[in-house]
Amino acid sequence: MATASDEREVLEVNTAFYAAFAARDADAMDALWAREVDVACVHPGWDALRGRDPVMASFRAILQHDPPAIACRDPSVHLYGEVAFVVCTEAFPGGSLVATNVFVRERGRFRLIHHQASPAPRSSPPPVLPRRDVN
Repeated sequence: MATASDEREVLEVNTAFYAAFAARDADAMDALWAREVDVACVHPGWDALRGRDPVMASFRAILQHDPPAIACRDPSVHLYGEVAFVVCTEAFPGGSLVATNVFVRERGRFRLIHHQASPAPRSSPPPVLPRRDVN
């Protein structure tokens, strides 16, 4: 059963992810990711990366340069036992992304297993299409 402390822990790990990014701290970033389960990542405009080595190599490459300052806005936590995900907006100068960070409990601590960020719409969301009845 998910608890308030679980939700707090997920938010703390999510916050630490963005802090590691802001500090350009590859070691801190590495410490946040799971080691015992498969991980994946989709950076904006990139193909999907599968496996810990390619994911960590991508973050090391990004953090070696001068990544934009990214602020996590409006995070919402969704807990399902040993798995959780956070949906948020990544705000940066000149734009924003919609991101999902997925976590799994590994050795008693929540660890990242997936990060995906995509461009956010510049205006209102697209209209909801009417449902089609299937007979």
